[in-house]
Amino acid sequence: MASNWTERICAFTRSPSRFLSGTTSEAFLAELLRELRDDRASYSIKVLLLSPLCEYPTLLCSSDSVGEETALELVSVFAQCPPKSLQFRCQLLVTVTCVLVCSSCASSLSRASLDFLDLLLQSAQDTSDIQGDGAQRMLRATACDCLREMEACCPGLLSQRLELLGGLRQKETSRLHQAFAGLHILVLRNAVYRLTQETGAGAEDLKALLGGNASVSWEADQDSGPVKSKDSATLSSLILGPMGTVPTLHTGPDCKELRTVLSSLLEDSYLLTPLCQAALLFRLTEVVAMVPAIPPAIFRAQLLRLLGTSEVCLLHTTLLMKSAFTDSLFSAEDEGFILKRLVVLSQHPLLSTPEKLFYMDCILHFPENRPISCGDSDEALPVLLTPKLASALLPTVFNDSATLLARLNLLSLVYLEEGEEESRGLGYLYEHLMSLLRIMESGSGREIVVTFFRAAFLFLFYFCHMKRYSDSLSEQLCQLYMRHTRLAPHLINLADQIQERLSESGWTLELLKALQRVITEAPLAQLTLPDLSWHLKMLTRVGEEGKISQDSTLRFLSRVIMPSSSSLCGSGNWRLGNAVLGVCRRLLVHPSLDSLLVPLADILQHLAGHYGDTDIQDHARFYYTLLTTLSREKLAVVLAPGAAEDGRQVKKRALSCLMAESEGLTSALTIHQTEKTIFSLTEAPSEQLEAAKDGRLNQGEAQNISDEAEKALETYRAQFDDPNFASEITLRYKLTHTQDHDPNFDQLFSIRLHVSLTDGHYEALHDISVPCLFRERPSPVVQLRLKPRQPYPTTFHASAIFTTQDGFTWHTNLPDIHISFQQTFLPLPAPSSWAPASRLNVFEGLWDEMSSEAADCVISLFCCQLKEAALNSLVGKHFLPFLVSDFSHKEELKVLIFLPPKSHMLLKIRLEEDAVHFNIATNNWHLLPHINSYLLAITSSQGDTVS
Repeated sequence: MASNWTERICAFTRSPSRFLSGTTSEAFLAELLRELRDDRASYSIKVLLLSPLCEYPTLLCSSDSVGEETALELVSVFAQCPPKSLQFRCQLLVTVTCVLVCSSCASSLSRASLDFLDLLLQSAQDTSDIQGDGAQRMLRATACDCLREMEACCPGLLSQRLELLGGLRQKETSRLHQAFAGLHILVLRNAVYRLTQETGAGAEDLKALLGGNASVSWEADQDSGPVKSKDSATLSSLILGPMGTVPTLHTGPDCKELRTVLSSLLEDSYLLTPLCQAALLFRLTEVVAMVPAIPPAIFRAQLLRLLGTSEVCLLHTTLLMKSAFTDSLFSAEDEGFILKRLVVLSQHPLLSTPEKLFYMDCILHFPENRPISCGDSDEALPVLLTPKLASALLPTVFNDSATLLARLNLLSLVYLEEGEEESRGLGYLYEHLMSLLRIMESGSGREIVVTFFRAAFLFLFYFCHMKRYSDSLSEQLCQLYMRHTRLAPHLINLADQIQERLSESGWTLELLKALQRVITEAPLAQLTLPDLSWHLKMLTRVGEEGKISQDSTLRFLSRVIMPSSSSLCGSGNWRLGNAVLGVCRRLLVHPSLDSLLVPLADILQHLAGHYGDTDIQDHARFYYTLLTTLSREKLAVVLAPGAAEDGRQVKKRALSCLMAESEGLTSALTIHQTEKTIFSLTEAPSEQLEAAKDGRLNQGEAQNISDEAEKALETYRAQFDDPNFASEITLRYKLTHTQDHDPNFDQLFSIRLHVSLTDGHYEALHDISVPCLFRERPSPVVQLRLKPRQPYPTTFHASAIFTTQDGFTWHTNLPDIHISFQQTFLPLPAPSSWAPASRLNVFEGLWDEMSSEAADCVISLFCCQLKEAALNSLVGKHFLPFLVSDFSHKEELKVLIFLPPKSHMLLKIRLEEDAVHFNIATNNWHLLPHINSYLLAITSSQGDTVS
């Protein structure tokens, strides 16, 4: 049994949706709770059983009511659990916390959540084993963690227990003191925030709050409960920058109770671990920021150790305090000391790279006492960071990539305000960039290539306006490209990013002009096919710039394709041919096309007549036709709708994209979305059930049991062992237009219906094709072939793609298709030649099997009050296709329903004196809730004949 539960829990954890496709969340939850109450199960298995509720509480507890019932059940298990099973008791507390928080029971102050809070407080105060081995301490620590989690998720839940929590913190002498301190300050911070939201709250309210020690259930009678979810985001980050504001509580000068509590917490901070100290100081900073009566100088005694700390979390908290209080707490000397310390830590050899990067980021966002800039989103250096102080952070080639780029960014900001002539630091940065270039050329890997181009982008981003350096870098990049043409994608990306970020700068144009020049002037004798491929991609990018003359590009293309200087056309290389066409296509929409017309036409004509690939010839011929028959304006509309007249061409999807070298056929498939539903699926009668019903109506008297009847059950069982046996449900639907009349959609063609699943109860459905749908013609009928994994009710999402008479393709969403339980019913899957006696024999054999205590088989009873006439009407309407007994014999009617893939529902319907009895047998007990709901629905529909 233990191994079975282990396998089931593992299966659930791997894929909860797939696991629940074989059952329901309610059934699985009921099994878990039943097993948790079973005394025969070991506590190690019970701990495992709690894991689904901890990890997927919202999946198993689908509503608040289910969550509350589950929590009450788990608390009851906790009460009956012996104290020695400590690990299980701790896990129970954690599980109940997850269920209450995730099901919103805690935020709604349900009775279960309030009782559970009392249980947690009692467990946290239980010091019965203070002289023992400390085993109870583990339960107390868990209870404290659960209290902190509930307070964090539902701020204000424990605000009336501040005095109790403060007492527990002060009395605790074990390591639990740290947990109580964290809980106390969290509750205090949330309580003070709540007071800031109440109109007219002051010193008396704060004093009453600090001395409150009421029962947790006080919240249920208060007008203002815990802070709602919309305020939780505000609570997550109260401290703003020096130019921002925080909610304040005006208490006047008399605030000694709060000052006492804060001083006590600050004294205890020395006993905590660095991470807990940082959290405590951050919460205290928030409290002091909200209560102006408490001076920030209360932290002054802590600054000495905080300014010299080597802990990242404590230094971060110190910077947050500086951001909140500025010169109210930190002097100018403190500010200078912190900044120098950050510079030292940013290059400390014993620190890891992430830590040093963090300290450099702190410099970029340093909270100054009197900041010059009012913005807090952009990076800005503090005034005290002089070039002399920052010189210690100059990048070197020995730095790793992340450190090098971070230092380059920081130093670029430092030297940005210096003039071009007097800035020796700027010269150093440029020389460093050239060193990276030489290292990259020496054969380094991809990392140094990416690092160099990122460094080049940073340098240009800050110093693109300095002509001496930007022109020199352009020249170096051109030389680099000619030696390593494989770097073309990096150069194109660099040009694109600079053009996007610095739209007013002309550096990108100058670089592309220089690249065009070095490419077109290079001797063809030294040109290799790989180099030519990259050159063509680069020239395609150059062709996007309307301000760059393209004469040299056309001369280069002419030289490349002419047989006297190149064998390109004869080789028939499809990729290179496409690359040449890519350049030509860009030039077709160039603003200076009029001056390029003749040479471009010559190139396209030569490709159409001499290139060794038919596809390239056809594309060249198409471009030539467009060039010689359309004006420049029409070419721009056809090839590049919305293109800029004199700037870079805007990429748009158009029919001509079919001819581009890197844009596939899908670029031409623009699918429009309908605003409303155009048509829907309406259920049509099932042919399977109608045929079965006709067979019942034409059936004569039952024959005697023959040899065929005796073998019927054995034959019926054998078909399920056949691997080729596959049962499916065929549902028929009419495709009909909706009421909304739109003449554009009266005639639809090539309709492709797509039906998607919402659960795992059925196999995926194939798409359905419908040739056409006309409003004035009869509705076509489509068939949905369902292959159930479990015969449960479900919902399918439906959508369709179709074409209208004007040639446009549309996508529309159809109303959801709801599959009811009775739509999964099928008649007995037996040969049509079987005599009624054979079908009856199968029924009796299956009933006997299900009456035994076999796995998954169950017998049940459903009763209702119906008159005889109403019963006859009900059977004739709902069960006639499934009858295996003669309808004329009223003593007992026998119904056999097959539910794919291998489930059965058997009914014996008998009219008794007091009621109609539906005796139910099924080999799948999970179906009982659906069977009961179905019988209740169909019998209720006979309301006019209920006795």
